[in-house]
Amino acid sequence: MARLHLFDLDGTLLYGTSAPLEISRQLGLAAETVLLEQSISAGLIGPPEYAAQVYDLWTQLTEEHVTAAFEGAPWLARIREVWAEIRRRGEYCAVVSLSPSFFVERLTGWGAHATYGSRFPAVPFTEPMDPAGALSAAAKVLIADRLCAEFGVTRDDCVAYGDSLSDKDLFGVVPVSVAVNADRHLSGLATHSYVGKDLWDAYELACRDR
Repeated sequence: MARLHLFDLDGTLLYGTSAPLEISRQLGLAAETVLLEQSISAGLIGPPEYAAQVYDLWTQLTEEHVTAAFEGAPWLARIREVWAEIRRRGEYCAVVSLSPSFFVERLTGWGAHATYGSRFPAVPFTEPMDPAGALSAAAKVLIADRLCAEFGVTRDDCVAYGDSLSDKDLFGVVPVSVAVNADRHLSGLATHSYVGKDLWDAYELACRDR
């Protein structure tokens, strides 16, 4: 049976940072975004409030800023090689992230079968942000189920890769999980734990459970 590999983005595929923070760096608004990330990590605000507040920060955002953030971000090594190997095996890979969809969707060009992110208006923003479009930890499970139906697999065929509280629900419903540079929220939950900057090494841990 084929497997579905589900990857988080912030802190997982990106080393020590998030897509919103990398976008904000391009606008000179990193400090403001760090404060927001500390608030959501501490549970002081939820994903809808976080999304609405970064949207308000990005009034001057352009496609050029997004491209520069994507190309200059500290990605883990060998992401494309891992996804090519997953495809070679006849398996599936998807990215499910709370970060903006306009950033996450760029990873289809690297080989992901599917990408899901929080729904933001097109850049540059000419429409209001609907906070209801922000994804949550629970939403990741719903999306995983939708992808399972699409690819003809079940939760028992899934592998989750993540680093933080937003991955906790997903880690709780799949049989194999890899904590990648993870924080305390995933302590004791993951099948495997990886610390480093090369996705291939994390992927090989999951391959032990075939």
